Amino acid sequence: MKLPEAKAQFIQAWGSLGAQWGINRTMAQVHALLLIMPEPLSADEIMEELNISRGNTNMNVRELINWGLVEKVLIPGERKEFFVAEKDIWKVASMITRERKKRELDPILKVLHQLAEVEGDNKDKNVKAFRESIEGINKFAKSADTALSALIKSEENWFYGTLLKMLK
Repeated sequence: MKLPEAKAQFIQAWGSLGAQWGINRTMAQVHALLLIMPEPLSADEIMEELNISRGNTNMNVRELINWGLVEKVLIPGERKEFFVAEKDIWKVASMITRERKKRELDPILKVLHQLAEVEGDNKDKNVKAFRESIEGINKFAKSADTALSALIKSEENWFYGTLLKMLK
């Protein structure tokens, strides 16, 4: 497979993977492009490579910057803005995990905490069933939160060492 075909296939696959993560497909494709490029790209170059509009490019680059996956770089003598992606895949995975935890898990933990305070008679089977369900979900969500927080803070070598110990 030649490089142009391989690049296109990777960008499409990363876009599909991103969509499964809950990320806009185009955002994931912009990230994929920047991830595999050896030099920073301008918005114009991103638009041309992916055949997307300026607005779509700017919106997705801005969101990637918010996620910490892309940063703006200055090139001496150039008036355009250029963008580069974090290349360390461990850092990329950690940033995506941190952002998804913040957007998805943290809000549900807050809601579960509020729901745990539901008023009612424990003798009422509906109240009891509700409390037990919320308690079980909350326990699982807190465990997931602890595990994800440890993953985000961990070093790559620690993670793989721990994983290997668990698999033995």
